[in-house]
Parts: sequence; C-alpha cells; structure tokens
Amino acid sequence: MAFAADLSRTGGAPALLPRSFAWGMLGFLAAFLVINILNIGWGYPNLADAMNGSAGSLIWVPLLITLLGVGGGIGYVLRSPETSLRWDAMKIHGFNAYLIRACFWIIVLTGFADAGIGIARVEGFFNGILSDEMVINMGRSQFLGPMVHFPLMILGALIAFWHRGVGFHWLALLIVVAMLGIVLSRFVFSYEQALMGDLVRYWYAGLFLFASAYTLFEDGHVRVDVLYAGFGKTKKGFVNAWGSIILGMSTAWVIIIIGLGSKTSIINSPVMNLEITQSGPTGMYIKYQMAAFLGIFAITMLIQFVSYFLESVADKRDELGHRLVTPTGH
Repeated sequence: MAFAADLSRTGGAPALLPRSFAWGMLGFLAAFLVINILNIGWGYPNLADAMNGSAGSLIWVPLLITLLGVGGGIGYVLRSPETSLRWDAMKIHGFNAYLIRACFWIIVLTGFADAGIGIARVEGFFNGILSDEMVINMGRSQFLGPMVHFPLMILGALIAFWHRGVGFHWLALLIVVAMLGIVLSRFVFSYEQALMGDLVRYWYAGLFLFASAYTLFEDGHVRVDVLYAGFGKTKKGFVNAWGSIILGMSTAWVIIIIGLGSKTSIINSPVMNLEITQSGPTGMYIKYQMAAFLGIFAITMLIQFVSYFLESVADKRDELGHRLVTPTGH
C-alpha cells in the first residue's frame, strides 16, 4: 500500500523542463490516438502517411492535431509554472486509475453478458422467444458489438466514475469461479463449451494487462535490486526518471506504434472487423476486445510512466511529499 504526505499544488522550485516533457508526451499520445481514430474511421491520413509523403492534400490534418496536442500540453505547463511535480504526478495517476477502473467494469459486464448470450445461442434458448432475424443477429459480431458491447462500455465508464475502488481482487475471484465452473461441468456433468474457456482467457488477460499500470504505481513489479537497493532517495529518483524514459516509455511507444500504426496493424485490424474467436458461434465474440487489451496496456503504462517520471524527478530534487511504498517481493 502507498502512503503520501499531504500534497500542495505548489512546492519547490519551478520545473518547467520535466513538466513540459511529461505533458508534451501526454499531448502527443492524445493526438496520436485521435489521428488513429480518424484514420481507421474516416480514412484521414495518419502521421506515418504525413512523414512518407503519401498524405496528399490532407497532410495538415495529422500535423495540426499533433501540434495542438503537444502545444496544449506545454501550454498548460507555461500557464501553471508553480505547480509542483508531485501534484501533477498524482493528477495524472488519478486519471489513469479511472481508465483502469473503467476497463475493469467493462470486461466484467461484457464477460457476463457475452457468455450468457453465447450459452443461449449454443443451446437454442433464443428460438421461439426472439424473431428469426434477431436470432441471426445474436450470432453476428457486427450486431453484438454496437448493440450490446458498446453500451456496456459506456455503462462501465459511468460506474468507474462513481465507484472509486479498483476491484482486481474481485476479478481474480471471478477467474477462479469460472475455472471451477469448467472443472465441474466437464468432469461432473460431461458438459463444456468453447465460450467457457474464452471467458477465463478474457478475464485473465484483462487482469494482468490492466493491473500492470496500477502495480507500477504501487512499485510492485519485479526489480533486481543488486545496486538499486543501496541508493539514497535522490539517486533512486535519478535512476527511476531515466529508466522511465529509456525503458518504460520507449517500450510502451513501440507497442502503440506497431499495434496502431495502420489499418492493418495487429490491434486496429481486429477491432475494425469486430473479430471473434476461432471457435465461431460456440465461443465468445470478444476477440477484438482482447486485441485492444494490448493497446490499453501500452497506453495506461505510458501514462503511468509519465506520472512515475515526475515523481522520480521530484525525488531527485529532494522535494517534500515523497510517497512511501510498502516493500513487495523484488
């Protein structure tokens, strides 16, 4: 568990350079994601098109959005030069925690809903209750996505806004219960459907990929403390700040660029086509969401590394408000 002293919005000497880097990074991330949506949804050129000269007359679109994103981040820093590094770090973490909570609720709601629809589809429970057209639609990802999954995403985001707890322990319990259900149904009742395994993998992937950023905040990732354990607070801050850039942010950007770089990339393509599992109608229709999990992992980790970077710079500067973290097994 993490503990922090009372934070003041102002404190310490102004840190315009590290704050500009951090908020500029977040602005560029926001611009990149907006450009990606415009590219896959409406065919506007992305940054890669602008760089290789294939953007045509619309080259100004990605360049302008990028300029607004980065400029907006740096502009915020210039308008609030006295804001402390730790205040910014906690605000960024708070936003990231909301994203993670929203993803948690989305996969819980979607898991139950899609698994329930899958059982009804496989066992023919819809026959005689729904119209023939609706029965067919219940087997089409192009229907389930916008009509079932997307509303649940909005609901999950709303629940996360009002419910501030991060319930990953409950998600872990749901995974155990789902696994137990597979064991009992297979060996006691000789019954099993592909969607049962899909549900476990869906929740399991969400647990590990979504919890990674929050684990970074709690300093719970494995660290080889051969030299680091003997460093003082300021030296640890120096190492963590540069490590966040060289190892953390760079890795996250590699995943984001490869996964979202074009319409045919490994994340964009499944999401655009609302891909389902190879088991087809007997499985869950959530493969496209599991592809998006990798992008969500990289985005939330990048945001958390920005927050971690600001905290680390504050430690290097020996500013007040250092957050004490209960040691975990490293």
